[in-house]
Amino acid sequence: MALTLRTLTADDLVELQRVVNAAFLSDSVEDQLERWRDVFEPERHHAVFDGDELIGCGGIQTRDITVPGGGPQPVAAVTSVAVKPGHRRRGVLTRVMRAQLHGLHEEGREALAALWSSEAAIYPRFGYGLAAEFSKLDVPARAQFRSGVSVGGERVREASRDEAMPVMKALYDEIRPNRTGWLSRADPYWDHHLADTERDRDGLSAYRYVLHPHGYAVYRVKAHWPDRGPRNELHVREIAARTDEAYAALYRYLLDVDMVGELKFFTASDDPITHLLEDSRLALRSLLDSLWVRIVDVDRALTLRRYNSDVNAVLEVVDEFCPWNAGRWRFAVKDGTATVERVDDDPDVVLDVQALGAVYLGGTRLTSMARAQRVREVTHGVVNALSHVFSGDRDPHCPEVF
Repeated sequence: MALTLRTLTADDLVELQRVVNAAFLSDSVEDQLERWRDVFEPERHHAVFDGDELIGCGGIQTRDITVPGGGPQPVAAVTSVAVKPGHRRRGVLTRVMRAQLHGLHEEGREALAALWSSEAAIYPRFGYGLAAEFSKLDVPARAQFRSGVSVGGERVREASRDEAMPVMKALYDEIRPNRTGWLSRADPYWDHHLADTERDRDGLSAYRYVLHPHGYAVYRVKAHWPDRGPRNELHVREIAARTDEAYAALYRYLLDVDMVGELKFFTASDDPITHLLEDSRLALRSLLDSLWVRIVDVDRALTLRRYNSDVNAVLEVVDEFCPWNAGRWRFAVKDGTATVERVDDDPDVVLDVQALGAVYLGGTRLTSMARAQRVREVTHGVVNALSHVFSGDRDPHCPEVF
């Protein structure tokens, strides 16, 4: 039977979730459908059908992402991408991705798309570049800060969820415009991000909430009580603070919670913890990929953010999946602001659209992309200049999976 593709309706949510669960080898979650319904935008979900059977899907959340120097900008937050077992290797995912990206271009709403990838080999073939990493962090409890670290004199205290939520939402919205990679988070996304049923806890405790006048933290506890005494694991969900001193104070509080043996945190790749500690080796870190970014429209996307220095170069972009991006673009930056126009001039660099997505948030160096043979320099010195232009003041980080 011929495969067909269409956007979804509200009535398709149950079947969509069944396909996603099947693809990710998860149990059915019909009891949590109402939570999913609050963040489900059916008209922005594409699905492939084999007859009446939904066999593949991919959706978009309409959100903003903070870009370097440009504050929050619209992003297509790609989610619920799945192909039902037994229907793979039939071009289903390619059809969904093409409909999604070509639709974004035609609508002209978002110039960027971003996602978390279940398997890192999947999305580069659709033009996504690895734009951010996170650090998987393990620090022993009561690890000491170096001399001179200030945590201030403000009180850090635990609070109920009802008390903490409005405070956290206000702080997050205040901080977000200056945190590259952070997403807008309306109430339904907060509920989803901090969902706290038994199923969500995966054997850990309920969330606990910590408030500081200038920040907050959220954590769970995994029980571990060997014969020599309690060695519980404290799993941090999120730390946010408007000042460095408040960030250090929240870390200090979490490290000193009684009956804890280890703090675990999926945090930004440039989290300052190693420089706060007296013994930096106590913080064991491993890097994993987080955000993958796809440039939907080169000319629009490159003008959304700001840049470190002036440059005037012709980029030849290779993009087979979204051919409107392919070709030569004059990229000129003056006083941090970029202009982009299509030209016929000889290129200074040749790069694929994955490399452009990878460097867009400022965390991946263009020089690294060149060493990986994703960028070819034509005019000597231009790659180094562009690498500096694109780099950010801090590593991008997205504190939530969507």
